[in-house]
Order: sequence, then C-alpha cells, then structure tokens
Amino acid sequence: MQPTINIALLGAGMFGGDVHLRAYADLQRFGISGQLTRIGLDARAREFAPIRFELVAVGTRTEASARRAVAQFHQCTGNEPRAYWGETPWHDILRDFPQLDVLAVATPDPLHTAPILAALEAGAHVLTEKPLCLDVSEADRIVELARSRERVVAVDMHKRYDPDHRRIREDIARQIGEPLYGMAYLEEPLSVSTGTFKWVEQSDPFSYVGSHWVDLIYDYYRSKPVALTAVGQKKRLAREGINAFDAVQVRVDFANGMSIHFFNHWITPPDFEGPVNQGHEIIGTEGKVESDQQYRGLRWWARGQGSRTANTHFTREVARPDGSRGYVGYGVDSLVAGLAAICEVKCFGASRESVATWYPTAEEARIVVAILHAARVVRDRNFEYLQAGLGAPVTARFGADGITIVDPNRAAEGRVFERIYEKAI
Repeated sequence: MQPTINIALLGAGMFGGDVHLRAYADLQRFGISGQLTRIGLDARAREFAPIRFELVAVGTRTEASARRAVAQFHQCTGNEPRAYWGETPWHDILRDFPQLDVLAVATPDPLHTAPILAALEAGAHVLTEKPLCLDVSEADRIVELARSRERVVAVDMHKRYDPDHRRIREDIARQIGEPLYGMAYLEEPLSVSTGTFKWVEQSDPFSYVGSHWVDLIYDYYRSKPVALTAVGQKKRLAREGINAFDAVQVRVDFANGMSIHFFNHWITPPDFEGPVNQGHEIIGTEGKVESDQQYRGLRWWARGQGSRTANTHFTREVARPDGSRGYVGYGVDSLVAGLAAICEVKCFGASRESVATWYPTAEEARIVVAILHAARVVRDRNFEYLQAGLGAPVTARFGADGITIVDPNRAAEGRVFERIYEKAI
C-alpha cells in the first residue's frame, strides 16, 4: 500500500487559492520526486517516489470562496476536496479528518496562531504562510507544542529559495567579507491594501512582506538581533478611510555588527510595470552584493499595456506533452521543502530534529516574529511622538533577558526601560 500524505488547505485567497492550490494539484497528480532537485533533496527522489499526496479539504471564511477553490482543484486534477467555511473551519476539518497529516495555513496574517495550535494538538504537521504569527509569545507556544508533539511546523519563507538568493548565501556572502550594513525593500501595489486584503488594519507592510527580508538576512548570516528602531507613515490609505500604515521603515542591528534597513509599503500605483518592486544590497568589508528582484532583465511593451516586467523565477508554467501545465518556481520550492521534511518524518521515521535543515523552521521564524513584534511597538510609539512634535526616540533592545523598549519620553514616569517580553531572543 502506497503511503499517503493527506493535506487540508485553510485559506484560498491570493496565495492559498493560487500557489498552494496549484502546487498541491501537481503533487496529487505526479508526486514530489520531480521537485526535489530544485531544493537539493534529489538523493531522496527514489524513496519518495511512491508517496501519494491528497488534498482532502479546503476551508475558507465564505461558502463561495470554498466552493470556488474546490472547483479550481477539480479542474486541475479531476478530484474534489471537501469544502468547509465559517469563522473557524479548521475545527470541523480536524474533527472529520482525525488522521490528517498536514494543515496548510494560508489565512490572513493575524489569524495563523489558532489553527496552527489546533492542528498540532490534533497531531497534524503544519505548513504555514509567513509570518508564523505576529506575537513572540504565540511563537513560543507554537514552538513548544511542535517539540512536544514531534511535529514539523514549516514556514513559507520562499525568498530563501530564489536562485539568486541561494547564490548569495552559499557563495557571494563569503566573498564580500564581514557584513557592515545593507538595505532591503519590497513595495506592494495599492490594490493589495485597498482591495485584496480586508485585514490591513490588523497588520502593516513590514509584518506582511518585510518578514521575508528579515528571514533572508537571518538565513544568510544566522546572527540574532540586538537592537531596533522603527517609524511609519499614515497618509495615502487614510484618504480611503483605512486606518493602516502606508509604509514602515525599520533598522535592525545584529550581533555580528551589521545594520540593515528594511523599507516596505503597499501603495504602489496600479500603472507600475511590475507586480511588486523589490531588491536588497549588502556592503561588506571586502565588497558589495546588489540584487534587484523586480527587474530581472525581461521587459516588454505593447499597445494599450505600457511597459511590463515579470518575475518568472517565483512561479511559472511549464507546458507538458498532454497540454496541461506544470507549476514550478521558488514559490513552490518553499512548500515542497516543508512537505519533504514531513514525508521523511511520517514515512521513514525520521526525527523532527534530523530534518530541521531541510526547511524554514518555527524556531527560526520565532526570531523573525520577535523583530516584527518589537518593530510594531516601537513604530506605534514613535508615530505618536512624531505627531506630537516629540521626535522618534523609541528603540528596542534584544538579549538574554528578552525584549526591552527604551523610551526616553517616559523618563518622568520612571518607565524609560519597559520589558515587553522576558525570554531570551
């Protein structure tokens, strides 16, 4: 009997309904072995070849979106997962599929923690969109429960799998010497914050997409944060009646001495030529690396369309002889890495620790969450002070004693140093 990995997908929006759904359709039809070379796990291809994948359920907030996702999956595979909907559809999924292997979480950023914890309690592994969560205490609960249940929690940090970034990590980062400073930017279209996502007031552009760059820098150097400052602006979205930050700028200082500035917004006008604008650079003692992820060299223009660019590295379709199209790219690679680790644990009895280098782990994601959490507190206080003409003096400090907010404007209250988290970072 062939081993089977049963997957349930929670959320079918921009990522769940596209990248996750199409990736699972290919896995259900053809298995995982063909994807393993891209992530350096081709040595497991023969052993993984018999493993089957089945998407058994899709859960969303509304009936319409759930049924739409099921119909899309049926069109790709001829199979129909069960549809669930409501405010907490994961409870029904976990009840109806007590032997579920993987809960894939592609819900809005603020709604990751509850289904992740429920899945782990039920004995399922987890494959979640970034960020793992928005609060470092919640990250601790996830990490501790995953350890106690010996379950994989893989985070979709797909920037790690961009072939340019892999070259930087494995080769160029060493050539440029010790890192001194750098910057990373990712600028999303206005349609994301005004239409695609209904939850922008519960998040911000740094938490949403800056998390990718924070993880990437951590993956390059494995150095923990020691200090942070942040500011943000509310102007463009306020005109739409949306109480959310247009843009956020964060500077993080790391234990290895490097200082990285992160710039993020979600207000790019709709006539910009690419899906997003993104890139990063790092200056070292012996050189510099620059990587422009928006303009990769593919550019075209046509009447009525203006100039266009595309990132064919993220996802792209590959024509098959039967007329169907495969779905590949680093956006898929990140999901495959997590699922490969789950296969190794379930089908071959590997320990969770033995596959920890295969995928972005919850323990690694905890570092990212700590930075997001601190940045949110610092940003909000500095925003308030800037509005009052008091500058932007607030910073955060990370260490063995947790996260401390340093706020000189509270000196009169005796609260210059305020601990917001008390475990080591």
